[in-house]
Amino acid sequence: MTDTAAIATLIEPTVKELGFELVRVAMIGGTSDPTLQVMAERPDTRQLVLADCEALSRAIDPILEEADPIEHAYRLEVSSPGIDRPLTRRADYADWAGHEARVKLAEPQDGAKQISGDIVGIDGDTVTIATPKGERAVQFTNIASAKLLLTDKLINATAPLSSDGADLIKTEG
Repeated sequence: MTDTAAIATLIEPTVKELGFELVRVAMIGGTSDPTLQVMAERPDTRQLVLADCEALSRAIDPILEEADPIEHAYRLEVSSPGIDRPLTRRADYADWAGHEARVKLAEPQDGAKQISGDIVGIDGDTVTIATPKGERAVQFTNIASAKLLLTDKLINATAPLSSDGADLIKTEG
């Protein structure tokens, strides 16, 4: 099994040198198409453009080649987290408070394996989600995975962040 936390630690200084924040490092694709997925973002736009992905890929590829942290052949994928982004860091729960998310739990809590609702925020290690049945407190360490859900509110909140790219696309067509 690949230690993605160790890979994140290995490449994070280079990610930061380029002015980006590391969002997630994950192995995806299974044994048929093993892919090391590196998600990063610009702190100001919360996204990456294609040129950013290219620059980051070129910068971390030699580091990965030298350290050789993955025993088998794999593909490197560098991407932006996208609008319905994964929530991987404690700060994500503060940054995206008020937006709807789906949280999958590592261990069931009150009979639930998953919680969906609006993110209230995070206090220390406790993430609070407002569900139709009331607020639910979840320990950050019990979150197996989480992501924002695509809603009109999220689209409206992120539109100003990506308007430069949208203008570029409009003028090129």
